[in-house]
Amino acid sequence: MAKRDYYDVLGVSRTASPEEIKTAYRRLAREYHPDLNKGNPKVAEEKFKELSEAYEVLADPTKRQHYDAGGFSGVEGDFGPGGFDWQNFTRAGDIEDLLGSSDFLQQLFAQAAGGGIFGGFTGGGPRWIRPEIRGRDVEVSIRVPLRVAVTGTTTSIEVPRSEPCHDCKGTGARNGTALETCPECHGTGQVRRSSRSGFTQMISIGECPRCHGTGQRIKERCPTCRGTGRIHEVRHLEVSVPPGIEDGGVLRLSGQGEGAPPGGQAGDLFVQVMFEPDLRFHREGRQAYTEVEVPLSAALLGGDVRVPTITGEVALRIPAGTQPERQFRLRGEGFPRLRGSDRGDLIVTAHVRMPESLTSRQRDLLREALGPPGTPTSKPKSGFFSRHS
Repeated sequence: MAKRDYYDVLGVSRTASPEEIKTAYRRLAREYHPDLNKGNPKVAEEKFKELSEAYEVLADPTKRQHYDAGGFSGVEGDFGPGGFDWQNFTRAGDIEDLLGSSDFLQQLFAQAAGGGIFGGFTGGGPRWIRPEIRGRDVEVSIRVPLRVAVTGTTTSIEVPRSEPCHDCKGTGARNGTALETCPECHGTGQVRRSSRSGFTQMISIGECPRCHGTGQRIKERCPTCRGTGRIHEVRHLEVSVPPGIEDGGVLRLSGQGEGAPPGGQAGDLFVQVMFEPDLRFHREGRQAYTEVEVPLSAALLGGDVRVPTITGEVALRIPAGTQPERQFRLRGEGFPRLRGSDRGDLIVTAHVRMPESLTSRQRDLLREALGPPGTPTSKPKSGFFSRHS
């Protein structure tokens, strides 16, 4: 589904003040809050997330400026490669205030505070507000020859990462033994403490110190992972590097990062592609640049020279009378667009190689062909110096 303009989502003008944006969000959030809306829960959940994403951007001066300047692409860097999710939401205080408007919602907030945007714990709470349990992303880099930018390749890499223990399935308990409900929090993963000052009662909710927010305790530790539920291993993966990728370009392999606890989703693997140095070539976008030495005889009389290209060699025809540092263009011998077929050009600079020594006969032939040293080979053109000499 295509995204709607954030200002349209909140129903405000592009010149709306921060207070107008906050007021619009609070009104719409109460209307579409999944635990308050009596209509379709799924529609309400999607609508509430859309509102919160718009509010996250427009309530932040920097993100709003990025959005006004570049639209949705302008805030991609603020959210990361996965786009907006509840882990990006920094306006939890506004929702907390909204939920605190009744005793019922205070109780609901107490149940949800351990999961998601309100605390970052792993406790319970309504399904809509608990973030997806996700494994950590992994970043690696590889070095490949420059020709891969033209041909593409598939290469094998080793990825060290943390995985849920295979023996205990990530629970940390010895295989075959059960977990027990934490007696401290009675399975909620949170403890609630209250204090009173005069007519004010303060209630604080935090992670249970005994079960660390899981709501369960291990009776017998798994000997494989020693109760951590995680093991470290190295995986071998095949990575496809597409033609046209830039030096330092990053490939994303979804689900190939670290594994998540049961019921969660694995993180992503980000592979940065670095090219091995090749002193023969210089790259500017899709254009490639190289240099070649041309013998004096070929520069004077014409001939063929071998020119290196990114994928091999080709013959370059040098016309007679070629001047030093002349550039030739070999079409289609540069770099392609990313995942494209058309290639840029290879620009070849010809360096005329002068002989270091000559035989007497060679000197005589050059004098005969070119005249004595200092003799002009052609009549000077009329110019400033000829007119004023």
